[in-house]
Amino acid sequence: MDIAVVSSDEKVIVEVQSALDLVMTVKYETGASRIVLDKNLICEEFFILSTGVAGEILQKFINYRVKAAIYGDYSRYTSKPPWDFIYESNNGHGVFFVSTKEEAVQKLTEAGQ
Repeated sequence: MDIAVVSSDEKVIVEVQSALDLVMTVKYETGASRIVLDKNLICEEFFILSTGVAGEILQKFINYRVKAAIYGDYSRYTSKPPWDFIYESNNGHGVFFVSTKEEAVQKLTEAGQ
């Protein structure tokens, strides 16, 4: 099972189309259907659930059968909705939110079994 670890000096997901572009680029260039992303590579609107950006982006991941693990510091989120979203995602099978890159790789490895 291949896992692509995406790195960049700039945000790679800024809206739904850029998320789809990332998925297609990773699948085409690496053949991987699992992606590890630093939280800092994703626009902040993703974490403001009322914008609907997260739902649309995650739907693209599901449609293209891509699993993702997003790692970073989530402590700045103090309201209940982002934590509920993270909790529900982590209890699913397709998208995970963890603290470190190592945890992200481990979660996607486990999700493949």
